[in-house]
Amino acid sequence: MRIAIVGTGYVADFYLTTLRNHPGLELLGVMDRDGAKAERFARFHRVHRYGGLDELLGDERVELVVNLTNPSSHYQVSRAALEAGKHVYSEKPLSTSFEEARALVELSEARGLSIAGAPCGLLGEAAQTMWKAIREGRLGKVRLAYAEIDDGPVHLMGYRDWISESGNPWPYQDEFETGCTLEHAGYYVTWLCGFFGPARRVTSFAASLVPDKGVPVGRQAPDFSVGCIEFGDGVVARLTCSIYAPHEHGLHVVGDGGVMSAEDCWDYGTPLRFHARSALGIRGEKRRALGRLLGVGPRRVTPVRPVRFRWKSKGANPMDFARGIAEQSEALAERRPSRVSARFTLHVNEIVLALQDPAGMGSPRDLTTTFDRPEPMPWAR
Repeated sequence: MRIAIVGTGYVADFYLTTLRNHPGLELLGVMDRDGAKAERFARFHRVHRYGGLDELLGDERVELVVNLTNPSSHYQVSRAALEAGKHVYSEKPLSTSFEEARALVELSEARGLSIAGAPCGLLGEAAQTMWKAIREGRLGKVRLAYAEIDDGPVHLMGYRDWISESGNPWPYQDEFETGCTLEHAGYYVTWLCGFFGPARRVTSFAASLVPDKGVPVGRQAPDFSVGCIEFGDGVVARLTCSIYAPHEHGLHVVGDGGVMSAEDCWDYGTPLRFHARSALGIRGEKRRALGRLLGVGPRRVTPVRPVRFRWKSKGANPMDFARGIAEQSEALAERRPSRVSARFTLHVNEIVLALQDPAGMGSPRDLTTTFDRPEPMPWAR
């Protein structure tokens, strides 16, 4: 699949350093509205630079546009690419507006094109291993999940000095105006939707705890949110997201028979652990006898081996950012449903917006979108 990238900011380096994992993706070039930034990025990575969006979209060789612009530009750039007859892979979210996100999906379907979006962590080794354990009944009946995406007090961390490999600064103003929930909650929402299918309701609370983060912003986005996501099969997930609370990226999936935990959704090779749950009402020797019978003690924590060797590209982020693009392109070539389908991406977009904006989206919110559940990766079945 021949691709081109629009947007050469901070996150673009993560995509470039993981493209090498997928030889089926051919990068034809990059562009950014900031010409100096685009030139620096293109020289660093030794790739072609387009002079503008019209030139890129006018290149008939380009089959898929990777939209890595800031979130406020996602809708306009993705729409232009679809109208030019290109497939689209977008950084999260598809749009900061649910109506715009839905319009993009409907446009892609009307034109017979594919649109999908990050994050693609569900395709990673850790998520696929946990999902396999759930499918195989290792946890028993799953009823609850706790997820945390807390990044610590970012406003105290010297964020102005965060620079990407090619020399681009972390886009702190965009991050603060977009909000950490819209930027980050999807990392675990995609796991949860893959594991448990479409959600039916979201109940949430969000607030801006530290309005002054040291830089003027055009709008105040929440820097804290907490929500409960109810899934169709009865599982309830609680997800907390902030850039104020101490750093914590853990996930705990709780079943009648055991608990499986992941340390960090931003690492495809993150450690996974499992511990069996002791039977209620059993004490003393009976509990110890039950543990011997099951082969695990009531407090024994067992590391879980991934279903595949951990990948790693030299100098890359511990996420394979390009894996979602590769999955989308392979699905197109094989004429099969994509695991990062448009409807899956739109459902995640609606959930994340409901978490960040309970007033605007309504809380509780009965979700209006759904999707066909994706297949596990072939190596994780």
